[in-house]
Amino acid sequence: MHPNPAFRQTPAARNLAFARDRGFGTLAVNADAGPLLSHIPFLLADDGASVELHLVRSNPITAQLGSPQPAVMSILGPEGYISPDWYGAVDQVPTWNYVAVHLRGTLELLPQDTLRAMLDRLSAHFEARLLPKKPWSSSKMTDGVMERMMRMIVPCRLTITDVQGTWKLAQNKPESARLGAATGLEALGPDGVRLAALMRAVVSD
Repeated sequence: MHPNPAFRQTPAARNLAFARDRGFGTLAVNADAGPLLSHIPFLLADDGASVELHLVRSNPITAQLGSPQPAVMSILGPEGYISPDWYGAVDQVPTWNYVAVHLRGTLELLPQDTLRAMLDRLSAHFEARLLPKKPWSSSKMTDGVMERMMRMIVPCRLTITDVQGTWKLAQNKPESARLGAATGLEALGPDGVRLAALMRAVVSD
C-alpha cells in the first residue's frame, strides 16, 4: 500500500465493494523458498468477512495448507501512466495512478465436500453479469465429468482480518491538474476512461 495518507482515505466498505466487483486477484503466502503467488477468481462473502476460492491441487500454495496460513489477496483495478504534460503545470514528473485493495487474513483448506456448492456459487455470481444470456450451471455437465474435474482442485477460505486500499487518483494535485490528467487518459481508450472516471469522481466527493 502507498504510504501517502492522501491515497489511503477510502472507507473499508468501499474497498470491499471494489474487491467484490472485481472478483479476481493475486493470492500470496510465504514459503521456505520465498513468497508464492497465484492469480485466481474469488467470491467475497456478503458480510465482507471472508473470501471463497479454490486452488489446483498441485498448486504450491496448496502444499502450504497443512495448517491455516497468513495470506494476502491483492486486487488491482484501473491503472495507467500519467504524463506530467497533462497537468498543465510546470515542474511535474511522471507517475502512475491506480486502485488496489489488499485483503489480509488466514487461509485454510475447507472440507472437499463443500467444493461443489462453492463452485456453483462462484459461477452463478459471474454468469449473472452476462445476462440476458441464459446462465451456465454445472448441471449441464455430463454425469461424472464434474466430479472427476473436482478431484484436481481444493476449496479454500480466506478469513479477512484487515482491509487496506490505495486509491491513487491525483488527490494531491490541484483540481485543474487532476482534471487535465483525466482528460489525457480518456484519449487512450477504455482502460484510460475507467481510470479517468475515478479521478473525476474524486472532485465531486
